[in-house]
Amino acid sequence: MELIATHLFTIMYWKKRSHEQIKEYIFKALDQNLDYRGDRPILGIPGTYLDTTEFYPDAPFLKDAPYMSAMVRNPNHIGVHTLSEESVLEVFEGTQKIEKELIKLVAEEIFNGDPDAQDGYVATGGTEANIQAMWIYRNYFQKEYGARLGEIGLVYSQDSHYSMPKGGNLLNLQSIILEVEQDSRIIKKESLETKIKAAMEDGVKYFIVIANLSTTMFGSVDDIDLMGDFFTNMNVPFKIHVDAAYGGFIYPFTNTTSRFTFQNPYLNSITADGHKMLQTPYGTGLFLIRKGYFDYVKTNEAQYIPGKDYTVSGSRSGANAISMWMILQIHGSEGWKYKMETLCDKTERICKKLDRMGVAYFRNPYLNIIAIKSKYLSKELAHKYYLVANSYEFEPEWYKIVVMPHVKPGTIDSFLMELEGEIRSQ
Repeated sequence: MELIATHLFTIMYWKKRSHEQIKEYIFKALDQNLDYRGDRPILGIPGTYLDTTEFYPDAPFLKDAPYMSAMVRNPNHIGVHTLSEESVLEVFEGTQKIEKELIKLVAEEIFNGDPDAQDGYVATGGTEANIQAMWIYRNYFQKEYGARLGEIGLVYSQDSHYSMPKGGNLLNLQSIILEVEQDSRIIKKESLETKIKAAMEDGVKYFIVIANLSTTMFGSVDDIDLMGDFFTNMNVPFKIHVDAAYGGFIYPFTNTTSRFTFQNPYLNSITADGHKMLQTPYGTGLFLIRKGYFDYVKTNEAQYIPGKDYTVSGSRSGANAISMWMILQIHGSEGWKYKMETLCDKTERICKKLDRMGVAYFRNPYLNIIAIKSKYLSKELAHKYYLVANSYEFEPEWYKIVVMPHVKPGTIDSFLMELEGEIRSQ
């Protein structure tokens, strides 16, 4: 992996590769894996290539399709391959090393981690990655502090993803949900103070804290330093995990002074999904954490796996890691920064038009999500353009626009014209 060792703010840069270079690199890695169709006597592995009745291996297009070739070859990336050389299985050595390269690139070049100071793996998505963090920290507090389940609190804002209460339920963690300001979506300081004080009075002594780097509905960003300073001043044990499932591959490129890096001592782990901004297939989430923490979830019972297993999901498709690596390589850091800035420029154009119309909305300036207050548009208009409501159970208060690569300028113009027509007719 060729890197340029020059820092600009928090981001180091990596060169783009050509399609031919990427294809050659992936096929070389696949050749380093053992091939189920090869001459090697593979008897003991409970896996094989995809069913040839439907996924035939001699399809002509596969010779120019490294990702699809990886799908057909079906490498298993079980385990965490950044832990040691023993965690890279000989059977899938070539493609598992690509996953190691991917983890290194994202941790060090995007989130500014020190060299070889982070571990991670490609999860099924943000939900699994967030739960992975909760699982690690729950076990950490239990082992290092002798914490009982009722003594560990899970702290997150009311705007956080539903994986937080899901993980809390699975792991028997006490949820402490913080209120946010209605218009700014900032966590209320008084809520933080009163909720934590009440939890401590109820016997909570240890805190797993979730900081959002773009909430799903609003694109709001929590103040990680405010939260870190608060718990430090409270003199209680805590760990902060960042849910950047949405913002992880855009925010660091549009905000060059981002505090969401491994240089910030408060950030201990982070989630970043590929199947959102990277446009990789679903099932390509990323979990990164500082070294030394995976041991708290080591599954010693996985004796048949060299290096053991440490993940929620267990067996994972190697093709998913390959897809993320390919996208980052084909753009390079400069190309990716340009792409993300272009999306933000389109988003800003919409916001300026909304300002002229007097429409109230929320938007973080470094992200491509706009949440419009529902009173400014009809349900029919929201439905026509597939805007997402903040609730489908109760009367919605907000509808969101997400300016993704498929969103055409003409679609934006049509929506804004119809919205303006509705406002004028009121």
